[in-house]
Amino acid sequence: MRILVTRPAEDGAEIARLLTDMGHEALLAPLLTIRIFDGPKLTLEGVQAVLATSANGVRALAARSDVRDVSLFAVGPQTAEAATRAGFIRVRNSVGDAAALADAVCGWADPKAGILLHAAGAESGGGLAEGLAAKGFAVRREILYRVEAAARLPDAAIRALEEGSVQAALFFSPRSAEIFADRVAQAGLSTAGLLAVCISAKTATALQPLPFLGIKIAAAPNQAAVLACL
Repeated sequence: MRILVTRPAEDGAEIARLLTDMGHEALLAPLLTIRIFDGPKLTLEGVQAVLATSANGVRALAARSDVRDVSLFAVGPQTAEAATRAGFIRVRNSVGDAAALADAVCGWADPKAGILLHAAGAESGGGLAEGLAAKGFAVRREILYRVEAAARLPDAAIRALEEGSVQAALFFSPRSAEIFADRVAQAGLSTAGLLAVCISAKTATALQPLPFLGIKIAAAPNQAAVLACL
């Protein structure tokens, strides 16, 4: 099966490798570009743990700090794997979403042991910090990167949709799904013959303006579960 991969380039390349191992062909169509902010080295003095809600947050933090022995609490398996690859030696994984991470932090950290640092993107809300603050934690949000939307679908993706030579598409966030729906409409393309595989129900809802052959929702909000849908 030929599958459209809508993740940013670095994550998309990894998924392409996994899809090839599964016997599929990946067509990379990044809808988001990650812009890591330049800046001085971050001080992690007094930080008992880092909160990482995406692999992008891990990469952005690693670019701004040489500290690798601080505890890092990851939202899910892919983020935890990115932290391990970046050299962090104390990584814990909540295997869920931001709400699951907030619940897990209450068992992993002590409000009296120091602040928590959230390696956040410019578009991320403050819900995680607010929820943990209500439980007595001090949370410092560091905005380390920005996620930019693609102005249009790549030419190869447009041709594939026009020709009907792609059979499925993977969606990993409501934002990427919204961008896809907008760019498809912008190009006057049809998705009626396409299977959409989504990381969450919210992501599937963002695709609703478009007709699909079918929409599947992963059993858990992580990359492995999305691939298992195939």
